[in-house]
Formats: sequence, structure tokens, C-alpha cells
Amino acid sequence: MNTIALRLRYDGSRYHGWQVQKNDITVAETVERALSTVCGEPIKVVGCGRTDAGVHANRYCASFKSNTRIPMDRLPLAVNSRLPDDIAVERAMIAPDGFNAIGSCIKKEYIYKIYNSNIRDPFLEHRVCFYPQHLDMDLMQRAAKAFEGTHDFRAVRSVGTETKTTVRTIFHCTAEKQNNLITIAVCADGFLYNMCRAIVGTLVYASYGKLQPEEIPHLLELGDRRLTGPTMPPQGLYLNRIWYPDPVSMLFEDNE
Repeated sequence: MNTIALRLRYDGSRYHGWQVQKNDITVAETVERALSTVCGEPIKVVGCGRTDAGVHANRYCASFKSNTRIPMDRLPLAVNSRLPDDIAVERAMIAPDGFNAIGSCIKKEYIYKIYNSNIRDPFLEHRVCFYPQHLDMDLMQRAAKAFEGTHDFRAVRSVGTETKTTVRTIFHCTAEKQNNLITIAVCADGFLYNMCRAIVGTLVYASYGKLQPEEIPHLLELGDRRLTGPTMPPQGLYLNRIWYPDPVSMLFEDNE
């Protein structure tokens, strides 16, 4: 039996997140159903992370075990024929024994998109957070920089899945604006529940003076969720990049 790694992307607008749930349609359930039909056996997938309801993925990794004899270059087309239009398998490969989409992941980058205009763009509905109030990019960039490094991030997480530690390392946290679209990128070795959306909310608070960027390290030390920014809506969030050891790293290399 082989371990197979998939590279996927999906629009999460109509799904209740990645994780299989009893009463709601999810991305994992939809992918498992398609894989089970194509492979001719029950398939259970392991995802590289738990994306919440309404959250999207530009790049996502799922792994599963199967006896399928379908060549890996043909598997994406076979599975996509059984998937809805808002989920696509882009690549597949046989991974080393012991590979696990979540346990083998080295780091991840999420991006959050804010459309900073008082006029909505109907073509971006469900894909950005519309925010009409002016946001100060200098303050947001300074606040973003303050999150970089190794910290206890319990001040920017929601109560949810318990973890052994709330310490994480953020490798980069940036905020850029092009026309009306602000993109915040956060790359870390792991994320707590709603951590990225709470970081973005804290940047928004900093942008209009509700807190100072220089206060952020102290707020992280205090660990009080009530003192940082709000959890932003899910539709602006994308899992953007993921990193793995060789040879699975090849799945996520792009000629960009």
C-alpha cells in the first residue's frame, strides 16, 4: 500500500471548513468521496491543516494510503472528474513511507485579503474582506513586523483545539497594498486556532490608533485575548504556501 500526496486548491465559500463533520459539507469529505470512487476502495485523507468555514486554499496538501494502480500523472484528472468545480487536484505523487500531510509540514504561509474601499466589488464577494474605513499602511506594516519571531501567541488565538504549547515562530509577517487591495502574509511553523485572523484584526486596530505597533510584544507577553484585535471574517483568508522535505517539496515548486 502506497502513501500518496496530493496538491490541491479550493474555494472554501460553500464548505464548512476542511475537517470532516457529521452534519455539514466539508472539503475533506468531498475529496474522500471522489478518491474512494476513483481508487475503488474506502479512502481517508489527512490534511495539512484545518481551514475553517469559508477559508480558501491556493495550495493545500492531503495524504492518504491506497492500493490504486492509477499512474500519478493521471490521478488528478481522474479525481477532478468526480469533484465539484470549486475543488481541484493539481498534482499527485507517491510519498515516502511515514509521510503525513500535517506531521511532515515544515511551515505554512497564510495570506489575508482586505478590499479597502467604501464601494464593494461584486466579483470579489466571498474572496476578500470588504473594509470601508481607511487603513494606515505604515502603521499596519510596523504592527506586522512586531509579530515576527518566536513568541507565545495565546493572545491571538480563539478557544478551540487544545495544543501542547502556544509558542510558535513567525518567519515573516508583512502588509502590502496595491490599489484598493491590502494583502497581509504570515508565514510560521504552525498556527493556533484563528491565529492569523486575530493577527490581521490587531493590525487593523493598530492602523487607526486603537493600539500602538510597539505595544504588540508586551500584549503577547500578557497573553490576554481581550487586549488584541478582533478575529477577522473568514472569507479573506487563504492558505497560500506550504513547505515539505524532499521529495514531496517538488509538488509545491512553481515556475513563477
